[in-house]
Amino acid sequence: MVQEIALEELLERIRSGQHIAVDVRSPKEFEESAIPNSLNIPVFNNEERAEIGTLYKQVSPEAAKERGLELFSRKLPSFINEFKAIERPFTVYCWRGGMRSKTAATVLGLMGIETTRLTGGIRFYRQWVVKQLEEQEFGPQYIVLNGYTGSGKTTILRKLKEMGHPVIDLEQLAGHRGSIFGQIGLKPNSQKQFESQLVEEMEKLKNEPFIFIEGESKRIGKVLIPSLLFDKKEAGKQIILHLPIEERVANLVRDYEPHKYPDLFLEAFQLIKKRLTPAMSLAIEEHMEKQEFDAVAELLLLHYYDPRYKHSAFRNPERHIDIHANTTEEAIDKICDVVLPAIAQSKY
Repeated sequence: MVQEIALEELLERIRSGQHIAVDVRSPKEFEESAIPNSLNIPVFNNEERAEIGTLYKQVSPEAAKERGLELFSRKLPSFINEFKAIERPFTVYCWRGGMRSKTAATVLGLMGIETTRLTGGIRFYRQWVVKQLEEQEFGPQYIVLNGYTGSGKTTILRKLKEMGHPVIDLEQLAGHRGSIFGQIGLKPNSQKQFESQLVEEMEKLKNEPFIFIEGESKRIGKVLIPSLLFDKKEAGKQIILHLPIEERVANLVRDYEPHKYPDLFLEAFQLIKKRLTPAMSLAIEEHMEKQEFDAVAELLLLHYYDPRYKHSAFRNPERHIDIHANTTEEAIDKICDVVLPAIAQSKY
């Protein structure tokens, strides 16, 4: 008999670092939504799952099961070897704790490989994530990095994290930089994946007195920041970064690496060119075609991003602190020298 495990217990084991979850659904399902840090060892690949689903609907459940057994039996040796390579105890799961995870756990048990199966599958996990984002009390105060595009906010966040300070990096969780060019060179996450990873980060940091977070809009690419987080971020203390245009241009070109994806940048630009004058649009396109990306970045900052960048923190000086710096590195130093001591003394 396959031993089952409840979701809360599984998550505790995973967070201890001594356990791992294995998703036996198809790669497409795994990419759309999975328990963070899971492995994917599918019973059926995308094409096989589609074929079985068609048989189930158009012929009969029995025909689908027979075809499934035929397909699965061919890959048993490789399937089992993948599990043998796992060096930690593990739990298998599928969509609702049904046929695929039961089949995987049963076969592994017959081969002497111990495993457990997640009760309710990832459907239960998804319900838990939604509940957490609707009801969870997340205690830390928010220190929000704001500033015009190119101010190095993401770089500063990641440096602060390296230094051991509590950080939630929304752009990293979304797999998107939050601009019209933000998905280029990255692999954007689905809303479900974003929310799953966000809940895990919140769980890690729930007992911190404060967290650093970037002043994102409600939407990052195709994902939406849950109201629980967004509303509190909007009310948080704001750090307003002020860097010279030359540094901001350098930051953008370094972070976005447009020389690697010139065609994609030109394609993305078509989505915003109508918001610029015809003459400015033509000038930017000409610089793009010549791969003069410093010039492209500066024109976009001056004529597109800066005029549109508005934030409530600028209108409420009692809620923000200004950081003026010549470089991103200098801005980090000032945050460490000014903001962190003020937080420690409860003056900010």
